[in-house]
Amino acid sequence: MTLKGLLLVLGCIALIAPGQLLFKSAASQWRVDEGAWMALRTLASPAFIAAIVIYALATLLWVYALRLVPLTAAFPLYALTFVVVPLVAHLFAGEPLSANVLIGGAVIIAGVAISVR
Repeated sequence: MTLKGLLLVLGCIALIAPGQLLFKSAASQWRVDEGAWMALRTLASPAFIAAIVIYALATLLWVYALRLVPLTAAFPLYALTFVVVPLVAHLFAGEPLSANVLIGGAVIIAGVAISVR
């Protein structure tokens, strides 16, 4: 894998994390119990729209990365989102970070290291 390919895949991961935080924010603003119109109106929050835009950019970047990186190398790296997102959620949203999440993250990192070698 080239450095450019690696950076593109890592860029996707870097976009997914804030996108997930924005989806979480949008979910907390979503009012599904107040009728269909309110549910639709509150779903179309700035956080939700920003998350969709970020995910669209991440998807375009992913497709471009796959032009340069075999899927068999890129996808194991993409598993790092399961490590990065909980860390970002802990740092920026104050979500708890349990020992199980940390241990699971270490196992994922070990798996990624094995997969990309």
